[in-house]
Amino acid sequence: MNERIKLLRKTLGLNQTDFGEKIGVKQGSVAGYESGARVPLDAVVALICREFNVNETWLRTGEGNMFNQVSRDKQIMDFMGDILKNESDSFRRRFIAALSKLDESEWEVLEKIALELADENKKS
Repeated sequence: MNERIKLLRKTLGLNQTDFGEKIGVKQGSVAGYESGARVPLDAVVALICREFNVNETWLRTGEGNMFNQVSRDKQIMDFMGDILKNESDSFRRRFIAALSKLDESEWEVLEKIALELADENKKS
């Protein structure tokens, strides 16, 4: 499991300190997990899997995909949750607020514009 923890951390682009902070352990613990000197408790494994959407079977055995597959609806819910909890007056929050006020005909216009842009992008 030690090599998979290291691979996961590097895949996420985190150093040991930042990885540890996200799961509530110190950098030294992460270093111990990665070197094989320490075996993470089941609770730590559960935290890693929950925090980073990791497939627990992969983390424990190396079988399967590193990450759990996330449905498009879940991705959208997570995106919206991040916007609502982290960004008080960002462009993304203002943009989503504006979208929430569109009526059906305005959505149709927006869809037409998006399709035209996609079509132009295919041509170039």
